[in-house]
Amino acid sequence: MIVAIDGPSGTGKSSTSKAVAAKLGLSYLDTGAQYRAITWWMITNGVDVDDADAVACAAGKPVIVSGTDPSHPTITVDGVDASGPIRTQDVTSKVSAVSAVPEVRALITDLQRSIAASAEQGIVVEGRDIGTTVLPDADLKIFLTASPEARAARRSGELKGADVHTTREALIKRDAADSSRKASPLAKADDAVEVDTTDLTLQQVIECVVTLIEEKRAAK
Repeated sequence: MIVAIDGPSGTGKSSTSKAVAAKLGLSYLDTGAQYRAITWWMITNGVDVDDADAVACAAGKPVIVSGTDPSHPTITVDGVDASGPIRTQDVTSKVSAVSAVPEVRALITDLQRSIAASAEQGIVVEGRDIGTTVLPDADLKIFLTASPEARAARRSGELKGADVHTTREALIKRDAADSSRKASPLAKADDAVEVDTTDLTLQQVIECVVTLIEEKRAAK
């Protein structure tokens, strides 16, 4: 069972995906963390992230390994634990530029497909282009949405006291960048089930997704 969960930041993708995978005994993959990891490597190694050619040339150098245990997802770059460093504001502000480079997307997409293919019990894969590009044949595709206000409130809460207005503007800016890029833009797959999480608690979203998966399993 391969489940693709897409959507913009602040819709509850990560929390929902991890909880659902843990509840149903599936593996879990945060594809956004992989793009953050390669961005962090670029910054750390002095690559100009605004120079697409430089990013493309360096894209194949870092070795990114993702652990798929939903209760303890891990990510390493060249053997170094990157779970903390990839969540900094510096990485957040630059990840859209790096992930827009076609060579980066091709490499990371291949990595994601190989991880999904090797998940014996099935996997929940969350990101922005999973249902449309990475795993177009996924058994179930879900697209989470929420109002910009709700997303900003959630994200600023995660960032411990960040200004909601500033966070909202940053989210809208990133949405625009991710939706307009030429390589695998953020988009809802035609056959995806859309779930608006604006007025739902996290537990309600988890229950909704679990129900969708169980219905799909029963129909197979």
